[in-house]
Amino acid sequence: MGAGTNRNVRVGLVQMSCTNDPRANLEKAVTRIREGAAQGAQILCLQELFKSLYFCQVENHDNFKLAEEVPGPTTELLGRLARELQVVLIASLFERR
Repeated sequence: MGAGTNRNVRVGLVQMSCTNDPRANLEKAVTRIREGAAQGAQILCLQELFKSLYFCQVENHDNFKLAEEVPGPTTELLGRLARELQVVLIASLFERR
């Protein structure tokens, strides 16, 4: 950028209540992403582990069922949405090893 050029980037932060239903949480996140993009956000950042209740305070092997492959259905959906809305999405998932 040249001297005197002012480039503003609008960032949106998505903080939402979650339930124990990953599908419902994903749908809610998509809605919030669309709302943020409609308000002019160019970069949207989702909260940590947005598809579930936050479980990292305790080690419980039952939570391993929440892990998903990357790339996988969620990352594919978010990628398509980012392309459609022409935004950058920052999202954290519990990745299966």
